[in-house]
This record gives sequence, C-alpha cells and structure tokens, in this order.
Amino acid sequence: MGVKVSVIVNVHNPGGTADACMRSTLEQTMPAGDYEVIFVNDGSTDGIGDRLDAIASVRDNVRALHLPHTGSPMRGRNVGLAAATGDYVYFLDQGDRLEKDALERMHERAVETDADVLVGRLIRDSGPPMTAFERSVPRADVLRDRLLTVLVPQQLYRRAFLEEHDLGFAVSGGRMAEQAFVLRAYLHAKVVAVLAEHVCCHLGERPGTEEPRAMAKELRSLLDDIDAFIGEGRQRDRLYGYWFRTAVLRPLVTTRFADSSVDRGMHFRVVQKLVSERFPERLDRYLPVQLRVVAAYVRAGRLDQIVLLANSTKRAGLRAELTEVRWDAHILVLGLTVEVMSGDGTPDHYRMDGDRLHWIPPRSIDTESLADEVTDVTEAVERARIELYVRHMETGVIHFLPLTQRVERVADGDDRARVLINAESRVDVATAAFGGPLEQGQWEVHVRMFGGANQARSRVGRPEGPLNCLGVLAQRPKTRLVLPCWSDDGELGLAIEPRSFSESIALVSPGVMVKQLDGYLYVVLPVPYVPPSGGPPLELVLRGAGRRWRREVSAPALVEAGVPGRLAGQLVAKVPVRRLEAGGDHLGSGGWLPSLRTTDEEVGLRFSLDVRRGRGQARPAAAVDPRRRRSPLGRDSVLHRIGRRLPGARHLVRLARAGKHRYLS
Repeated sequence: MGVKVSVIVNVHNPGGTADACMRSTLEQTMPAGDYEVIFVNDGSTDGIGDRLDAIASVRDNVRALHLPHTGSPMRGRNVGLAAATGDYVYFLDQGDRLEKDALERMHERAVETDADVLVGRLIRDSGPPMTAFERSVPRADVLRDRLLTVLVPQQLYRRAFLEEHDLGFAVSGGRMAEQAFVLRAYLHAKVVAVLAEHVCCHLGERPGTEEPRAMAKELRSLLDDIDAFIGEGRQRDRLYGYWFRTAVLRPLVTTRFADSSVDRGMHFRVVQKLVSERFPERLDRYLPVQLRVVAAYVRAGRLDQIVLLANSTKRAGLRAELTEVRWDAHILVLGLTVEVMSGDGTPDHYRMDGDRLHWIPPRSIDTESLADEVTDVTEAVERARIELYVRHMETGVIHFLPLTQRVERVADGDDRARVLINAESRVDVATAAFGGPLEQGQWEVHVRMFGGANQARSRVGRPEGPLNCLGVLAQRPKTRLVLPCWSDDGELGLAIEPRSFSESIALVSPGVMVKQLDGYLYVVLPVPYVPPSGGPPLELVLRGAGRRWRREVSAPALVEAGVPGRLAGQLVAKVPVRRLEAGGDHLGSGGWLPSLRTTDEEVGLRFSLDVRRGRGQARPAAAVDPRRRRSPLGRDSVLHRIGRRLPGARHLVRLARAGKHRYLS
C-alpha cells in the first residue's frame, strides 16, 4: 500500500518552539510506512535546517525541503503539497502539535465518510471554544455546522481533490489568504466531515493583524470566489456578513485602531472604499448592534465618531451567578442566572420603546444621524442564549453541557430594561464527553452569553452562603469520586477522581470554618466523601508564614462521616492558641499556612489562618504568602505546561496515580 497521509510543516527560525510539533509528527500511532512528514524550511538561519536534514537521514518517512526566505508560510505549503505522495495531506504550523493517534483517527474517519475535507477537533490553550466541535458530523454544512469558525488550514484534505480543483495558497498572503483557501475547499468539496469526539491538534499562536491594504486585496479575491460559486440570495449574504463583521468592521472598534493616529486615516479610507463596493446596507441585518452603528458611520464618513466609539467601548463582562448546586443521584444540577455587564461593571441596559428594545450608545457619540432600526435589538434579545462548557485544566479539552434556559426582561426604571437568562444544567460525568465519561482531572466551568448587544464569557462564580462540597461516587464506567470545588476567586470547578483522600479535602478547603472556644481554635473542613474505612489518619499542620521564623504546629484531625449522597462529612482539628508569641504546640499572632499530613503525603490547603490577639480568621492563602497562590484545581506552572508537551509524560503520570484511588474503599 502507498502513503496514506502527508503531513506538511512549514518552519522558519523556530528556536526550541518547534520541538513539540516535530515530536508529535514523528511519534504517531499510524505505522511509519503509512504516512510521511515533509518539513519545509523557509530560509531559517537558526540551524533548524541541519536538524531537519539529520532527522530525514535516519527516518525513511521524513523529508526536508529548503527554500529561500519568503516571509510567509504560503509558498512552503504549496511546495510541500506538490511534493506530497499521500492520499490525504495535513498542514501544520511549527507551533502546533498533533495528538499521538490524530492521523490514524482522522484517516479512518475520512475514509469512512468519503470526505474530501475532514475537520479534526482543534483546541487552543486559551480563548473561547470552537463551536463547530459540539458534535461529529458525517456531512457538514458550512453555515449550519458553523464551519466558518474553523477557517484554518489544519485539516485533512484529499490530495486528488486539491489537485482536481487547483486549490493552493496565495503566495505572500496572510490570514485572509488562509481563510480563502479553506473556504474554497469547503465550497468545492462534495463531503466535509467533522470529527469532534477526539482531539486531533493543539493550535499554537496565530499571526497578528494584517496590513489593511493587503487584507482588502485578499478579501476582494475571497468574495469573488463566493460570487463565482454561490448565486445571489440569503446564503451568499450570510457569508458576506461573516467577513463584513470579522474582517472589515470589528478592527475599527479596537484600541489598536483608536490609538494609531498615523495609520487609522489610511485604514478608514480602505474600509470605506471596500464597504461602498462590496457591502450594501442589506447586510447590516447580520451585524451586532455596535457594528451596525460603525457601518452607518463608515458610510457617512464619520471617522471621528468611530474613534470616539472605540475609545468609549470597553470590553463587556459577564455575571454568572449560581442559584443552585445540588446532586440528584449522580447528576450534578446547576442553576444559573446570567447577565451581560457593561465595561464599567454595571448591567447592560436597553431603552424601551413600546414593545421594542434599543441599544443605548455611549454619551460621547453623535446619535442624531442614527435611525431607530440601527439601534433596535428586539430580535437579538429574543434570540439571546448562553452556552455552558467545561474545560480540562491540563489538556484544554472542552465539552459543552446540556442546558434548559429562559430569557427574561427586567424593567429597571421608567424606560429602561435589563436582560437576564435563567438556566439549569444537569451534568452527568458518565456521558458529558460525547456520550462517554469525562476524563480524570480538574475541569473549569465556563459560561458564554450571546445577549442583545454584546457577547461575553466568564467563569461561573460561587453562590451566596455555605459552599456545597458534597462528593458522590459515579458508577460508570467505574467507581469514581466526583465533587464540585471553588477557586480562591470563587470560581466553580469539577474534580473527577482526586488522587488521594487528602487532596479531595484540599480541593474543597475554601469552605473552611474557624471557631474559637476556651483558648482553642477549632478548624472545621468539609470532607466531600468519607469512605467506609474512615480514611487514613490525618494531621493538620500549621506553619508560620513569617520570613524570620517558620514554626510548625500540628494537631490530630478527626473525620466525621456525613450522609452519603446528601451531606458532606467534616474534619475537625483542635489547636491551642495564645494571644502573643507562639510557643510549643500553641499558635501565636501572625499568618499560618495549613496542610494535611498522612503517613504517605502532605497536601497544602487553600486557605490561611490569620491569628490576632488569640483569635483566628480564615483567609485565602495568597493573602498571607503570595507564593502559595496556586491553581485551585491543580498546578499549572511553566514547568507543568512544558511537561504536558513531553511525549509519554501524561501516560507515566496516569500509571503513577493509578494505585492511589484505594481510599474510596
């Protein structure tokens, strides 16, 4: 059999940043004879060319091609494509990395669906989730399945399909040229399939903004492709509306544009000409309200008003409040109230005009020339929605959670209204990952709201009152402890299979209570799950946080069982305290950092004790010692992030942890 997949990697002066990418291509589960890797060196001067030649000399499935420097990856991709021999090709940037089984899974799905283009799941280390990967789709539609959110070349293409339609990258092009290539592939393909249940590629940093004149030239070419392929009508207008929104208007309301007094006049003239030529007013219906206002000012030649709007428009925020956290058997039920907040921290308000709602522009801009239909957001409010998703802290994998939601208008004054969304989510960790279980580890809980005038995303905050720290045992696919936990900033997380009994307590330790009685401090911690054995013997260790002294005081900790599935247990430690200096086994004035000690390990807790005049108060650990500030759901240092990219590192960690879950029995 011949080569199944050709991986084309363009490289230019990467230093050490390409190591993870190179390893990920060379250590695929697909047999080496079934795929090839073509490294295209774009005139690098840092010695990477010699490294690539050395790799190619010892690996039969690796080739290194060397080009003079072009300043763009486009020519290198075209050269790599011309040299490829695989049935399919996959383009990779030097900052990206493939999962070990990515090529095998993508090729199998592409053959199964007879796809010309296979969009394998992509994830970023940060930023919003890609909504195209909510589910796998054997035959995807560009608009219905949100493929415009993944206009990047990191996809699997049938090589014969690219050659048949003469598809390649515009040399010296930028991000818009990449998008044009991907869009042409989508439009020409008979079948575009989406593989969502398996992560295929981790995207590195993407290039920044393009020079406006180059962007306009490439965008005109892209729009010509749309005109040639799609006739006049709603589908073409929706495609035009996407680039009108993202490439033409949105850059005008950034601080970069507002602060660039030298270039913004040229940028504005380029946009004004582009809008008059290609974007008629009927396309404004596909714009959010702020960009409808920008479009009106562009057509009116009001650069001054756009600069004022860019300077006065601060990034919208989101208030996501938990109204309920409870367990229904093994299902975690979350009640939410979500509202978009203005840049000044106050709720978004809208002007009421009968049954209609209108956006209220900043006071600094001239609104006399704006027609009512420009600021009308009634339909947008009716379509308002939220998305709730969990993100694995180590891998960056995202899964969307099921929701029921209801939009509510709240009158706030004589002619003002706010928009809230009330929602409920039922989280089943056994099925939340495309019908399968969420993997072991710590998951952040995020929410994103598309409101009437703004969209924003945020972590989900803690509810008022005592924290629900109860853990339950999920029985599928095996017995696993699952518990909600909160960060120092009050953000909700979900921990699955904590490594040990002590760590399960540490994860919920922000729920600590401190009581004073007869010269003793009673430190009471929630215990999410108490095993039938009662757990290992525990000792509360307190160390002074001062620089001059590091005294240690310890006390035995008693664990009391709660009601399984209904009420968390608790840990109680009784510590003697003095009004002044510490001595012996007594706490004294100052800050103290606590941890739990067993015969096998010692785990730091996520609070500190501030003792003054014989009285103690629990505070965040960082308030006493900033060095103790850690990710509440696990460590995330630079070394940990580097370690996650080492081949085989996660597997070794899983093996090391596998024997530590006996505390459940």
